[in-house]
Amino acid sequence: MTDNNLAVLHALDTARTQWYHVTAIVIAGMGFFTDAYDLFCISTVSKLLGRLYYYDPADPKGDPGKLNHQVNNIVIGVALVGTLSGQLVFGWLGDKLGRKKVYGITLILMVLCAICSGLSFGSTPKSVIGTLCFFRFWLGFGIGGDYPLSATIMSEYANKRTRGAFIAAVFAMQGVGIIFAGLVSMTLSYIFLKKYKAPTFKEDPILSTQPEADFLWRIVLMLGAFPALMTYYWRMKMPETGRYTAIIEGNAKQAASDMGRVLDIEIEEESDKLQQFKESNNYPLLSHEFFRRHGLHLMGTMSTWFLLDIAFYSQNLTQKDIFPAMGLTHKATDVNAVREVFETSRAMFVVALLGTFPGYWFTVFFIERIGRFIIQLVGFFMMSIFMLVIGIKYDYLKNDNKWLFAVLYGLTFFFANFGPNSTTFVLPAELFPTRVRSTCHALSAAAGKAGAMIGAFVVQSYTLDGSSKKIQHAMLVLAFTNMLGFCCTFLVTET
Repeated sequence: MTDNNLAVLHALDTARTQWYHVTAIVIAGMGFFTDAYDLFCISTVSKLLGRLYYYDPADPKGDPGKLNHQVNNIVIGVALVGTLSGQLVFGWLGDKLGRKKVYGITLILMVLCAICSGLSFGSTPKSVIGTLCFFRFWLGFGIGGDYPLSATIMSEYANKRTRGAFIAAVFAMQGVGIIFAGLVSMTLSYIFLKKYKAPTFKEDPILSTQPEADFLWRIVLMLGAFPALMTYYWRMKMPETGRYTAIIEGNAKQAASDMGRVLDIEIEEESDKLQQFKESNNYPLLSHEFFRRHGLHLMGTMSTWFLLDIAFYSQNLTQKDIFPAMGLTHKATDVNAVREVFETSRAMFVVALLGTFPGYWFTVFFIERIGRFIIQLVGFFMMSIFMLVIGIKYDYLKNDNKWLFAVLYGLTFFFANFGPNSTTFVLPAELFPTRVRSTCHALSAAAGKAGAMIGAFVVQSYTLDGSSKKIQHAMLVLAFTNMLGFCCTFLVTET
């Protein structure tokens, strides 16, 4: 017996696109907008933290805004650790307690921890950064829960014809969140620049860091609470998905009532059919039946997301050469603290707008025409080619053809998002059965965050000294990693 034998599920699969679909995309998408803003806004102010709390006037050499390597890894990476943990915990709870109940908890956690991150306190630099890291871990924990729940809810609300596009549209809000992280930081730093003048670092190392700059990074982090807060009411008004209510809770009457109301149609309850369906499909995650039906799919979604994120989170290896080539940043010693935030934010905004953002929406528009499988294969392949070229010709591109360097760099972002960065989010939401869908998506996403940690800590630590040879080696390894992702894609199937 298949899902389509049940009237409520057949009604969901064949429903025409309606206003409630758009509402679900916006509600789930605003969660992802918040996720991206909260995760990426720290990159715009991390150097400011270095200037405020770790600059030593007795050691004027080097980059004045560069955080100690270990501190930088902790500040940037603690949210990734929290995200991985939250994905596993909330993904499992989503299948056990229901999508709607857990969905509200993640949002509350994100709102509170975004505000508390900006209020980080302490009498010493170590205590301020320690408090910030504590709250960013729990912020990441809430963000992690949003991954499997948003994907699962959108999958279970959507119809078959547009399901991939709807899930991809939710994920595409990540691109909007990254753009706003750059835009908000750029706007606020510009306001501070106009209001609080300061010399460059070369002119006066001490006065180049405006005292008011301590408010800047706090405001940037705290603003991440607002989009999540605005969607809380609407998220709580959404009924539990009909698939969860029918298949896991076994409440055919409630499922028919809820989905009949949002679809504006009459749906038959079919309690007897539902019971037969549950009995024939009642196999847990850790069972021979699950691995027979979906074992290769789970291996495929976990491995491809893991391999993608190694490359995706290593993509800023060459930013130090790209941004000056595009005229977006100056050396840290040539600007004051707030000006550095402005230039870093501007660079992030431009790259996101021109390279990252279009890739997400190309996936939304083409996923139902080309298919998830082909988009993922092409994305991995093209990322591999561009990273291979950058790795082989790094010195030539950096010194003699900077604009070609910038184009190749932008294309790696474009094909990451019009490729595996989007499809690895979509596929787990469609491939797995309702009773373990949230858990399987969480396992896949957590594998991705494990890859992100390798990219953020291992790969970037290897190239910390900025050596061209090491960056070349890293880019060649990442090209190979993407080809492995290309091969692992064959473990999944078109949905």
